[in-house]
Amino acid sequence: MSPLHQSPSDKPGERPLAVNPFYGEANPTAGMADAPPKHRLPDRPLAPMTAYQLVHDELMLDGNSRLNLATFVTTWMEPQAGVLMGECRDKNMIDKDEYPRTAELERRCVAMLADLWNAPDPTSAVGCSTTGSSEACMLAGMALKRRWMRRNADRYPSREARPNLVMGVNVQVCWEKFCTFWEVEARQVPMEGDRFHLDPAAAAELCDENTIGVVGILGSTFDGSYEPIAELCAALDELQERTGLDVPVHVDGASGAMVAPFLDPDLAWDFRLPRVASINTSGHKYGLVYPGVGWALWRNADALPEELVFRVNYLGGDMPTFALNFSRPGAQVVAQYYSFLRLGREGYRAVQQATRDVARGLAERIEALGDFHLITRGDELPVFAFTTADDVKAFDVFDVSRRLRERGWLVPAYTFPAHREDLAVLRVVCRNGFSSDLAELLVEDLGRLLPELRRQPHPFTRDREAATGFHH
Repeated sequence: MSPLHQSPSDKPGERPLAVNPFYGEANPTAGMADAPPKHRLPDRPLAPMTAYQLVHDELMLDGNSRLNLATFVTTWMEPQAGVLMGECRDKNMIDKDEYPRTAELERRCVAMLADLWNAPDPTSAVGCSTTGSSEACMLAGMALKRRWMRRNADRYPSREARPNLVMGVNVQVCWEKFCTFWEVEARQVPMEGDRFHLDPAAAAELCDENTIGVVGILGSTFDGSYEPIAELCAALDELQERTGLDVPVHVDGASGAMVAPFLDPDLAWDFRLPRVASINTSGHKYGLVYPGVGWALWRNADALPEELVFRVNYLGGDMPTFALNFSRPGAQVVAQYYSFLRLGREGYRAVQQATRDVARGLAERIEALGDFHLITRGDELPVFAFTTADDVKAFDVFDVSRRLRERGWLVPAYTFPAHREDLAVLRVVCRNGFSSDLAELLVEDLGRLLPELRRQPHPFTRDREAATGFHH
């Protein structure tokens, strides 16, 4: 069923939820005459253990999140982090007056990220927590559009002044949503040959007086590669010298902004580049926090127009806020501060290095099987993509994905976008908690499947769209 759930009704003859008599509290047979319906509120309450067990049993059919190699989202944290999150689950992050210490931890996280990302003056950088990178990208996009509107107040709105945003075709879908929701033209640089992300020169060519900004991705979800942010900024510098157009850059560092500072400290991608106006990341990806927390930071107050910041008189306090959501839990922000405090720079470096080592080692072992060709090797994000070798005709990546799922592994298979729809790959995301031992088990399972796959008369996947539920 799609995320926009329809409301099914109980059908005549449909089996209701089954309730085991042992789920009763004291008297195992009390209240067992009527099983609760599935699609409408029950008429009467259930005992808490009965309700818990019904939900628990159904959720057992979900996949094991630790074996989900499709997701970038953190699937393991220390028990102490879970305890802290439990202690904060009732705190509303938006109510900074009522929960001033939680608000202070958010402020400290922003300051730490500003320092980590080399803001010229970390004390003047501005930022906020979000529910994830999708919200952070929306906020950054709004700031880019509003700054462009200020510069073009004499032309906008008019038919000739339609704002556009330049990006690679490999961007996460949240950027397409931003362009649709905020009426911005999406100008996408297609893939070409063995280039699977944005080309700086091609991006600069798409810019004009209506361009609100260019998005660079530090860690493409398609193959784990970094886009060349420094080269992108250089191309836009040259564009400004030729035309006078001053186009800012937003770096979508959903994953890479929490990897590159620790493993690639000499790589220039962040606020060291004067053209970078804003950066986002997902605390719940390589920030090592359970889902839902993201971060959006701007170089300074000038990069975030003041009119976008709302000052709300809420529960007796004057509260500046810049967010799409209002009420949301403070637990994830607390967990982010815990992770920063717990690990520090050296701890993050060790965790991310171990994850990259697992990715590179696993990629090499899969390549050694002889049936696959590596697209990337896990040496940027701890993520790599691979496809079947040219001489493999009996099976395709969708067959491999389907057969691995039988053993509990979720390894997505998908085709690349324009102009490389001909290329279908498998992708493995290595995260903290996916150990070298688990990687060894994955290779062993893949090795056991290959003899059967090689004996197939042909690939069995007829409908590639239906072969996997994974979509970017």
